[in-house]
Amino acid sequence: MPARVFFTDLRAGHRRNLHDKLEQLARLAGIETLVARGDLTAVKLHFGEKGGHAYIRPTFVRRIVDLLKKQGAKPFLTDSCTLYPGQRKEAVSALTCGIENGFAYAVAGAPLILCDGLRGQSARRVPVAGELLRSVDIGQEILEADNLVTLSHFKCHELTGFGGALKNLGMGCSSRAGKLEQHSNVAPEVAAQFCTACADCFKSCAHGAIAFIKGKARIDPSLCVGCGRCIAVCEEQAIKIQWNEEAPKVMKKMAEYAKGALHGKEGRALFINFVTQISPQCDCYGHTDAPIVADLGILASTDPVAVDQACADLVNAAPGLPGTALQSGHEPGGDKFRGVHPEIDWEITLEHAEKIGLGTRSYELVKIEE
Repeated sequence: MPARVFFTDLRAGHRRNLHDKLEQLARLAGIETLVARGDLTAVKLHFGEKGGHAYIRPTFVRRIVDLLKKQGAKPFLTDSCTLYPGQRKEAVSALTCGIENGFAYAVAGAPLILCDGLRGQSARRVPVAGELLRSVDIGQEILEADNLVTLSHFKCHELTGFGGALKNLGMGCSSRAGKLEQHSNVAPEVAAQFCTACADCFKSCAHGAIAFIKGKARIDPSLCVGCGRCIAVCEEQAIKIQWNEEAPKVMKKMAEYAKGALHGKEGRALFINFVTQISPQCDCYGHTDAPIVADLGILASTDPVAVDQACADLVNAAPGLPGTALQSGHEPGGDKFRGVHPEIDWEITLEHAEKIGLGTRSYELVKIEE
């Protein structure tokens, strides 16, 4: 059976603003049936990077938070540490970035809790029995939450073609070890020219994989388990991730991680995608390039595959904007994702997610009444 995907355009007026339409969308998609009094509800979003501006506006997040509170739930906003060293590599920096980008309690109405702990290590493996992975490493607070609402900014992505609900789940709910497992199949390596021999990485490694040779740290691939802790503690950014996994496998692993993020959440998860400021790259950069198509609307569903498929179809059906990173596919119906990233077969994520039972690519688009 096709999944139902609810859709609102961005038209608004003095009788009903876009926040009102967002609330109606969430209600129609079933948010009130997913939560109960006292539920600890994870509201998973991307806090954005400093310098970027395409992430979801905090006032929209507040409307969802308030709606959850009306049901008696106790929502919290959550994101995870990044794999790479940067502004969000551990909880203090990540939460500071989130607050400075407008997600403070005074604005969004909910506390901020990083789902994978202080250094991206608070997680546990859950079974998925996937094609590539038997189990996946998911942030502890995602697993502990009673239910889950994901708020995703839909955009292009340089490795997966697009980013939406599935990426917010698979990459965004995994620990640092989980992110490393998705992106690489070899151990990190040390760039000796940046190593100051401070020994922080050596002290952090619980597996004896780091030694000093001629005054420089070196990682033994045969002993490294891929936890990624050394990446976070190296203030000199001398430990480098080897981004060697091929894109199709990254996309399949990400789908399997998305399944893991929903472990135990059957019938208790909702996915809301904002198809606005559709930028050519992900929100992890410290800048946001011009959108490749005009803003299209907001979609919601209890099926993460269907909602991402519907978003992709809407983007491809729209005319491309001139003077942007879009190099081909400008015509309505043209492939916008390959128009930006021509080497990426973006449909692999959707195909694999459907194959492993995460949802269906078949959907009925239900536009809310004006």
